[in-house]
Amino acid sequence: MMALVALFTCATFTACSDDDDDNDKINYAKYQEAVNKTVNSQKKNDKVILLVAFGSTWEQAYDTFDQIVADYKSQFSGWDVFLSFSSAICINQARAGENVAPKDYYDPEHWLTAIGLAGYKQVVVQSLQVIPGEEYRRVRDSYVKDFMNNRNGDFSDKYMKSLDLNVVVGTPLMAEESDAQNLAAVLNSEADIKAALQQGIVAFMGHGNPEGYDYYGGNIRYLQLEDHLRHINPNYYVGTVDMDQTYAEDVLEHIKGGVFNIEVGDVTKTMTYAANNSTKAQLYPLMSIAGDHAHNDMSDPRDEESWYSLFNAAGIETKAYETNFTSPCWKKYSAGDGYIPALGERAAVRKLWMSHTREAIAKLGTEEALSTPTTAPEE
Repeated sequence: MMALVALFTCATFTACSDDDDDNDKINYAKYQEAVNKTVNSQKKNDKVILLVAFGSTWEQAYDTFDQIVADYKSQFSGWDVFLSFSSAICINQARAGENVAPKDYYDPEHWLTAIGLAGYKQVVVQSLQVIPGEEYRRVRDSYVKDFMNNRNGDFSDKYMKSLDLNVVVGTPLMAEESDAQNLAAVLNSEADIKAALQQGIVAFMGHGNPEGYDYYGGNIRYLQLEDHLRHINPNYYVGTVDMDQTYAEDVLEHIKGGVFNIEVGDVTKTMTYAANNSTKAQLYPLMSIAGDHAHNDMSDPRDEESWYSLFNAAGIETKAYETNFTSPCWKKYSAGDGYIPALGERAAVRKLWMSHTREAIAKLGTEEALSTPTTAPEE
């Protein structure tokens, strides 16, 4: 009897597993067909820019992404522009209508397949990540690499050969330290940030990569940005959600003053802070959009561990929303409402991303572009 039960259970699990595999294949084909239709119906040029964001489930974030796409379409004449999410969780929750009406976003693999099937001759994949961290590396080293290797065999050798040196990846906002310096100058020029700085502390909350991994120069960009900002004004501070030694509690310790040895991957960076006696602070997300982290980890007054709560508990009168941001992307925003402006909300920051895209385009046809391994087999 036990043997029969075991056999039946095993068969049941196998059947379920087979059903799941079949459903996955059906869904993949269905989603691919949907992306193919979108690309084919909107294709106007032989050149394409695929923007890749991590994603979100917030309506404000969707409007920010819409504005970024609109900017790209207006600034890159002769190029088709599409937007992709790299986070499966964000894609699934957006499709399920998490927080807002259901919307379909797709991963870079579906988009790149559709782009290849549509016969685009030049392809730019532009990262909307802030640092060259885990997410950017996944896009560059998995999605784009698989596309260039024709992993699924979707394209002919002739087409793949035509793509040789005609595909490039645009780097994140702070790919190099010089980018961090440029971002510091732009942020310091923003009217709302300048107004907040006159009142006291301005603290930026980035995402970061967890577990101490630097991902080849990703996390260090936060400290470099803070360095450049603090050379402008010592009231600036930068912390993260996932980077050890730069949590909200660490930022509050930096505000008290002292010398701190902050470990970033294999690098230890010594940061010196003078005691700051400011009694007010304004928080800003150092992320492309204002989503869960901005509204919850940074701003939620009901969460005792949010940056808002921790700063106020430390005796610093802190705001996470503002009422004087002049160019919000969110369609439902009303003047005077509380608003969280993320990096993608700022036209000057969007221009920095677009400058990276222009740099990427300049590499097309050169040895700095990507190669395809579709050469004739050796005899």
